[in-house]
Amino acid sequence: MGSLNEIVKQQQQSLTEPQENVSEEIVQLVGFIVGDEEFAVPILSIQEIIKPIEWTRVPFTPDYVLGVFNLRGNVLPLIDLRVKFGSSANAIDENTRFIVMKIKDEDVAFIIDRLTSALRIKKKNILPPPDTYSNEDDIIEGVGRMEDGRIITILKVDNLIKREEIVPNNEN
Repeated sequence: MGSLNEIVKQQQQSLTEPQENVSEEIVQLVGFIVGDEEFAVPILSIQEIIKPIEWTRVPFTPDYVLGVFNLRGNVLPLIDLRVKFGSSANAIDENTRFIVMKIKDEDVAFIIDRLTSALRIKKKNILPPPDTYSNEDDIIEGVGRMEDGRIITILKVDNLIKREEIVPNNEN
C-alpha cells in the first residue's frame, strides 16, 4: 500500500460491501508504521500522503521538527514522529511517506516509516489508553483491537503537535 488513492479506493470498496450489522458504529482510520509500532489516525484528518521531498532545516526548534518544505506554494512544518515518540531517527527509504494533516487550521506534515492500510474498526473494539500509559500530551485516543488480533494505537490528531512547538523561538 503506498498512496492515499489506493487507501481511498480500498475504503470505497469496503463501503459498498454488505454490512452484517449496520447499527454498529464503525471508525474509519488510516494505519501506518512508526518504528516497531502501528498507529492510526481518522481518515478524514488526512489532507494527503506524499513521497518525501526536500526540506529546509529551521533553527531553534525541537529535534523532532526537521524543518519546513514547500508543497504547492504552502510552507509546511515537517515533524519526525519517530523522534517525537522518543525513538531515534531513521533513514528515509522507498516506504517512507509524508502524511499531511490539518491540525487546528494548520497543515502539518509528519514522517512515517510506511503506510499500512485503510482500517475499519468497530467503535466497541476501541479501548481507552491503558492506565499505565503516561499521557501527559494527551495524544492517544485509544487502542484498537483488530479482527486479526493486531493492536493499533489510535492518535488524537489535534494533540500531535502544538503551535509553539513548531514556531521558532528566537529567545535562545
